[in-house]
Formats: sequence, C-alpha cells, structure tokens
Amino acid sequence: MSQRLDYKLASPEAFNALIHTERQIHKSGLEEPLLELVKSRASQVNGCAWCLDMHTKDARARGETEQRLYLLPVWRDAPCYSARERAALGWTEAVTRIATQEVSDALYSEVREHFDEKALVDLTLAIIAINGWNRMNVAFRTPVGDYISPLGPGR
Repeated sequence: MSQRLDYKLASPEAFNALIHTERQIHKSGLEEPLLELVKSRASQVNGCAWCLDMHTKDARARGETEQRLYLLPVWRDAPCYSARERAALGWTEAVTRIATQEVSDALYSEVREHFDEKALVDLTLAIIAINGWNRMNVAFRTPVGDYISPLGPGR
C-alpha cells in the first residue's frame, strides 16, 4: 500500500491542532503507561498499524512488558491488568465504537469508580485524540515501521 498523502505537509495547521491536543493530554496527570495501553487498544480496534507501531514501541520504552502488550486484544480474559486499567480499556472500546454501540450506564459507573470527573474527561479526550490520529493514518495510508521512540528502545 502506498501513502495517499502526507497530512502533516498538506495541512500543518491540522497536524498542529492534533499535537496541541496531545500536549494537553500529557499535562493532564493521567499515567503515561495507562495512556499507552489506551492508545494501543484503540489503534487495534481501528486497525491503525502506524499508531499501534508507535504506541507499543513507546510502551515498551516506558517499561511495559511484551506479555501485557500481546494480551491487550483479550484484556478481559487476562489477569495482568489492574481494575483501573480494565475500566480504562472498557471505556476506550466503548468510546471508540460509539457509532455502533452505546456507552452503557454500567460501564460509566465502573469507570467512575476509578476516575474522578476531571480524569474521566481527560481519558475521554485521549481516546478522542487517538481515534483522530488513527483516522488520519488509516485514511491516508501513512507508511508503517520506521517509527523510533524518542523514549529509547524497549527493555
């Protein structure tokens, strides 16, 4: 598959708007390892190879284990995720799939047990942002595989 266009060059303003949102998310106080899991899971759901490559590399550089990354598609059946991570992953899937399924009251209640109002808004913004990045990269077929994490190699 060849790249359709480079959206960063075609509209630097649009790219910078997404970057600005990312900066806000990283200032939110949400744990970086949690954000990498959320971004990886949304990217799996959306079939975004570029973002999945990036966020799994960044997760590994932050110390995430390969086992937890391998089990991410089946997180409900894997005992290695905390209750907070499970709530965030459930919320990620629901918000990502909002066009085809509702965000249930039961899920909202579960996620609220682990995230206060500000943290839940920030988490939701992170999910919105990764869905935006996924859509840009999938739609324009951003080439995959050459991302190098600025955080260093995974352990």
